[in-house]
Amino acid sequence: MKHSGPDTIILFLAQGLGSGRIPWAPGTFGSVVGILWTILLLATGSFVWFLAGTVVLLALAVWICGEAERILGDHDPGSVVLDEIAALPVCFLPLALMEVILREGLHPWEHFGASRVNGLLLGGFLLFRLFDIWKPGPIRIAQKLPRGLGVVADDFFAALTVALLLPWVVLAGQRLWP
Repeated sequence: MKHSGPDTIILFLAQGLGSGRIPWAPGTFGSVVGILWTILLLATGSFVWFLAGTVVLLALAVWICGEAERILGDHDPGSVVLDEIAALPVCFLPLALMEVILREGLHPWEHFGASRVNGLLLGGFLLFRLFDIWKPGPIRIAQKLPRGLGVVADDFFAALTVALLLPWVVLAGQRLWP
């Protein structure tokens, strides 16, 4: 189906710059783009920019994903992965906030050392995919909200669940492997 100029742009964004058009596991590939978005936000070295970038993209994703549903004529189409991309930084908000409080500022992600950051990003990514696919309780209910709000809400709540768990995982890891 041929789409008009604005619809093409909306679909390109909603489909995660093309990552959602990969025929198998588009949500996983969209989540990889979400990790890249998270790294970009962390690289600013500013918690304010990290938080603002997260909130702005989540708000835009609600509208863009809702428009993509309209254009494609389908509720929460698999190719629409902007919801994963926008929600992924939420997984790391508590850790970023703890960094600000404990170290009086958000250091660029390189500050932590590649192995630690890669472990945190991988752990957050895997937990996010688990909750996004499994959709326990409120996460599944959130998906039933109308249009773009439902598309984004389930990913937001999956990321929020990870955000609540990840600091405990980090703490347990520090106790086991000092």
